[in-house]
Amino acid sequence: MALVTPAQEYNDASIHVLEGLEAIRKRPGMYVGGTGVQGFHHLFKEVIDNAVDEALAGYCDWIDVTIHEDQSLGVQDNGRGIPFGIHETGKRTVEVAMTVPHSGGKFGDKDSGYTVSGGLHGVGLTAVNALSKWTQVTIWRDGQRYEQTYRSGPTDDGKRIRIGEPDQPTIAKDTTHARGTLIRFLPDSEVFGHLHFQVGIVEERIRMMAYLNPGLTITLTDLRTSDERRVFSFEGGLSAFVDFLNEGKKTLHTPASFSGTSGDITVDIGLQYTDGYAETLASFVNCIPTKSGGTHVRGFKAAFTRTCNDYAKTNGLLKPGQDNLEGDLLREGMTCVLSIRIPNPEFIGQTKDELSNKEVQNIVSTIVTEQLGAYLDQNREFATNLIQRAILSKRARDAAKKAAEDVRTGRDKKDKNGRRKVLVEKLTPPQSHDYEKNELFIVEGDSAGGSAKQGRDFRHHGILPLRGKSLNVEKETDLAKILKNAEIAAIVDSIGAGIGSSFDLSQAKYGKVIIMSDADPDGGHIQSLLITLFYSYMRPLVEAGRLYVAMPPLYKLTYQSGKGKSKQQEIVYCWTDDELDDLRRDLAKQKVSFELQRYKGLGEMNPDQLWETTMNPETRTLIQVDVNDPSIAERRITTLMGSNSDLRKQWLYENIDFDSYEE
Repeated sequence: MALVTPAQEYNDASIHVLEGLEAIRKRPGMYVGGTGVQGFHHLFKEVIDNAVDEALAGYCDWIDVTIHEDQSLGVQDNGRGIPFGIHETGKRTVEVAMTVPHSGGKFGDKDSGYTVSGGLHGVGLTAVNALSKWTQVTIWRDGQRYEQTYRSGPTDDGKRIRIGEPDQPTIAKDTTHARGTLIRFLPDSEVFGHLHFQVGIVEERIRMMAYLNPGLTITLTDLRTSDERRVFSFEGGLSAFVDFLNEGKKTLHTPASFSGTSGDITVDIGLQYTDGYAETLASFVNCIPTKSGGTHVRGFKAAFTRTCNDYAKTNGLLKPGQDNLEGDLLREGMTCVLSIRIPNPEFIGQTKDELSNKEVQNIVSTIVTEQLGAYLDQNREFATNLIQRAILSKRARDAAKKAAEDVRTGRDKKDKNGRRKVLVEKLTPPQSHDYEKNELFIVEGDSAGGSAKQGRDFRHHGILPLRGKSLNVEKETDLAKILKNAEIAAIVDSIGAGIGSSFDLSQAKYGKVIIMSDADPDGGHIQSLLITLFYSYMRPLVEAGRLYVAMPPLYKLTYQSGKGKSKQQEIVYCWTDDELDDLRRDLAKQKVSFELQRYKGLGEMNPDQLWETTMNPETRTLIQVDVNDPSIAERRITTLMGSNSDLRKQWLYENIDFDSYEE
């Protein structure tokens, strides 16, 4: 083992203290989730969430969002306005909110007026300030207007770097607005790279907030394209929300809604069934999406299952002694939005993904039991269809389990000598039976499949080549027809966990499922079709973080390095055009010539290259497929993969920065 030199030692001088905004600037991914498109859109979410908190507190009923031509974004509300008097620290109160992490008025102090809010950490505005080139704050309060700009970048003399430092504020009399706050910011391209706010992503957040807060009006203006102001206001609340999520699908009834209050906790529910099999349950706490659910979701599911089974038994739909219907069967085809408002919510982890308040489960359960029971009694045709549909799904699940057991024991198919046949002829399985370590590569094309089979780790890598594109399951909802598609049937059989309501994650034969397709439009289409399949019919696998997309390189550069006897061939791979441009510049400076190969497909790589660049866990790059917000995911799947071409065209127009593509 090599010894380190004193200069490499870990000592007192190795410990650094990052104060204020410097810590955010140093590790932006910890605060906004990344330094790309997701990151600067998260800044917008932080600002609009603050405005929505004013609405939750009852002090705001309109919010105006404007995307400016310079790629800055402004959010204005008619709330109380951030206080700008002198704080106990000696600074202006607004300056404390903008520059001191973990400061704010939402830490449970009733005097602040924020009985219910989504801002719990006091980092939102400071993160926006730290990661923006400039942030402008305008406040109308008590007949005065307060303006201040915070800047990042080199100082005028170039001697140091400033991070979110305030200019001198101005205070003047102004009765233009009785009260309110305007935050306008320009994300720093040095942090996030190319800046282009995608109006579709901005609209998704706005629309969600408008649905979750009936009576709140939010407007959106994109000055880069026009000065037209779009208005989002939905008195229908969650009923209108689920109706919107199911647009373009065949629904089985008008949306149902339930609501109730217990103490300081308010519960709102909207649900609607479609003729499909996928379940979408989007949950929110104080308008914060909780993708991992929590006690509110557990309370809803338990009460929903119990109430439906009680109804089935009372009305003779389940025979005496017959087993209860399982909850996931009863929720098959359901689109549901569950929103609660609660003082001092407690979450598991820092990302607010899962609610942990124990008292919430019983409160939600009581409200669902009372109101769902009454709804089923008043809508008997719907209730009967719901129970009968679940009974049919249970029969299908039982049959699927029997078939899976036959496969496991070899009773399904045997050749004339009594030996079991291979279930999936195209599958090359791994040698290991350690399912957690095993990985299934779903590979585009037989040629790439052949290279993958030769280059793989024989112990843990299974290879399933696809000969063509699978069916678009968003357009075809008949599960029997879906399973007739050879490519889908092969995927289902290879994973071994079933499909739809019969899917059982514990039976999956692979810890990771990796989609490996060419880096071209056809490859992207295959990815979209497969992701839609997994999201719609094997969602537990996606929610468990076990679905990935492989990233093969786009380019291979070959050149000679060194001189004389030390001269040797070097091979470098590039995954993006920017990487290629950087490498070209470096080689040009060194006056080194090179050969460039643009990969048109995975089949052009030999097994060693495919292993090194795309399959080796030590060197590969994988993109994990995740569902951050089921309501947004459901809408995007419907928009991009559904039958409504007008919706798709509109989304592409609003979300693709065509100007950034060269001719």
